[in-house]
Amino acid sequence: MTKREISRRGVLKGSLMASAFAGTASYFGPWKENQVWAQGAAKPIKLGLTCDASGQYGNSGQDDLRGIQMAIDEANAKGGVLGRKVTWITADTETTPATGSRIAERFITREDCTILIGAVHSGVANAITQVAAKNGVIYLNTNSSAPSEAGENCSRIKFVWDGNGTNFSKASVKNAVDSIGKKWMLLTNDYVWGHTTSAATKAQVEGAGGKIMDNLLVPQNTRDFTAYLLKIQQAKPDVVATAIGGDDIKALREQVAQLKLDGKPAWINNQQDWPDVWGAPNSLFGVFGTTWYHKLALPGVAEFVKKWQATNKEGSIPVPGNVSYNGYMATRELLRAIERAGSTNNIKIIKELENLKVSATDRMQHFDAYMDPVTHQMQQTIYLARRNAKPSDNTDLYEIISWTEPKAAADTDAQAKCKLTPYEQVPTVDS
Repeated sequence: MTKREISRRGVLKGSLMASAFAGTASYFGPWKENQVWAQGAAKPIKLGLTCDASGQYGNSGQDDLRGIQMAIDEANAKGGVLGRKVTWITADTETTPATGSRIAERFITREDCTILIGAVHSGVANAITQVAAKNGVIYLNTNSSAPSEAGENCSRIKFVWDGNGTNFSKASVKNAVDSIGKKWMLLTNDYVWGHTTSAATKAQVEGAGGKIMDNLLVPQNTRDFTAYLLKIQQAKPDVVATAIGGDDIKALREQVAQLKLDGKPAWINNQQDWPDVWGAPNSLFGVFGTTWYHKLALPGVAEFVKKWQATNKEGSIPVPGNVSYNGYMATRELLRAIERAGSTNNIKIIKELENLKVSATDRMQHFDAYMDPVTHQMQQTIYLARRNAKPSDNTDLYEIISWTEPKAAADTDAQAKCKLTPYEQVPTVDS
């Protein structure tokens, strides 16, 4: 195996970028901590949090960060992991692959991070994966849901925690073809998540006997959807299936409501992230997928929500959604895996995560979940929801209308596309 050495020489050199970083391990923190290690104290386990703070997924990236921080705080309150404090550092990946790649490289080679966590944009996640794989650093893709992340872009060092486009299509499409109609149009964000998600939807539609009339490609950061909506009005499909995310779906939703297109045709929105809904409940149209909701009547949910609110009193969103939930769950399971492994060796942790099984109660979902050892994607309950016409309070935006067990929504195509590197070819990393 190749042994990787982490350089600390850049700690002082990069001080001009200090304002870009935050956390218990701020940019100046590592230098002080290194002095403590020299005196014999246990070295902290340092995580690099690659979360967007600006760009198309800036809001979701910060919600992801809240969940990750909560899991770290819980571990430290119990005495840390393997008796060691867990520290972190973060920087804005700006929802761009190039920035995500640079930050991942910096976190690993100059900031001494031996594990990376976080991403919403699938292009950013794939860029981070390439850097992490080169260095043997474990990477938790918390919220990127392109099927390619657990398919052709899978990696031995990467674990994918969100449901993907295929999972949500399997949970929604057949019933919609049977109950609504066979004529479908696709509205697709023009990047890897949009393309792979719409491809998964197309396969499910055609498999159920439906037909794709057209696939309208939408550039990222589109704010005027008028031309696309006029085409939809003229074509008169039975169903429009969208793969539009982040700030783009906010703009689309408002314009669909303004043109009163939210009743007919029917709309299937592949996945709805909570930060994209909050603040615009009146434009929440169609049926959409999610992996979790804060009003689920399941054990542990209410307690989790209270704990999250106590931790995020000054946050812009009053309750946790699916994005924060995924960040929390991924980080919690990572830290548990390190404890079970009794080691911070990357291969030992990877093997623990590959065998991960979590009960429905522990996951706060309806069915037990498990990590697919072939693709490294968490297999979990997939929920379909629509706007709640009778909310119990101003956060109760969803009505959960179905939940699908993991094996029924599993992305079986990904298993054929994913080729994991043998353990022996992964560089060894220890925190």
